[in-house]
Amino acid sequence: MNTATNKNKNLTVQFKVQDYGTWRTGYDGREEGRAAAGITNGKVYRRAEDPNDVLILSDVADVTKARSFLSSDDLKAAMQKSGVQGSPTIRFAA
Repeated sequence: MNTATNKNKNLTVQFKVQDYGTWRTGYDGREEGRAAAGITNGKVYRRAEDPNDVLILSDVADVTKARSFLSSDDLKAAMQKSGVQGSPTIRFAA
């Protein structure tokens, strides 16, 4: 059995928001959805020069499930509603 396939992957998501406080309320309210998609241990960072520039680092148990969650119309609508500007940059790494 290849144990590398059982290890969590790292997820990095970067984007800009109109207002961090508004976005953060929406993000915190979607914790259950992220957990159900296997996205856990999220850490949110903000750029010192621009606090509306957000970077999220998370663990991912199942990349396929996480990709499905991240590309869902429901999440896209929630991101738009919370003020995410443009499309986020999403990266997975082992």
